[in-house]
Amino acid sequence: MTTFALIGAGPGLGLASARRFGAAGHRVALVSRNARNQEQLVAELAGEGIDARGFTADVLDPASLTAGLDEAAAALGPVEILQFSPVPRADFMKPVLETTAADLGAPLAFSVLGPVTCVQAVLPGMRKLGRGTLLFVNGGSAVRPSPGVAGTSVAFAGESAYAAMLHEALAAENIHVAQLIVPGAIRPDAEHSSPRALAERLYALHAERGDFRHYAEPMPG
Repeated sequence: MTTFALIGAGPGLGLASARRFGAAGHRVALVSRNARNQEQLVAELAGEGIDARGFTADVLDPASLTAGLDEAAAALGPVEILQFSPVPRADFMKPVLETTAADLGAPLAFSVLGPVTCVQAVLPGMRKLGRGTLLFVNGGSAVRPSPGVAGTSVAFAGESAYAAMLHEALAAENIHVAQLIVPGAIRPDAEHSSPRALAERLYALHAERGDFRHYAEPMPG
């Protein structure tokens, strides 16, 4: 049995994705900073018959990310699917004219160095399996930069470029890379952007292995 590793485990999209991939037979590694939240999610998933465990790591700390993913693979089995969808901090979203060089350090570490660290941690296991999926979830500023949220606009663009290059470079190794853009807010009542709908979409991206970039909703004009 293989593992679905979720970077950014929370009660919304994270829980919905864990539930969807767990229901498909994967063990679930919940990777986040908050161990108490992990315990609550693990208990909820266990009630549904899903084998899930929490692993504490900080996206801004590459060593802890690598250690968490290595521990998850050792405990649950090799990571076949990685979903990178942590929620950026509010202070990453300053207006562009108020954003200094120092302000960009944390967003770039979060959205560029974090994904690179995660991929390097799980790629050897995927290669050994002979298959794998890397899923990246981003807001609309990843493809349409907004002067009101400069940090995420710059950092998501870097993450998008990295993921797009992976899509091309890993295709021959049966490792699929896909990005899901969620232009607006994730809302429980949204037809296409509810946690459940997005989790279904992410599972389809894993199973169908098509193009790189996909949109949960059309981008506003």
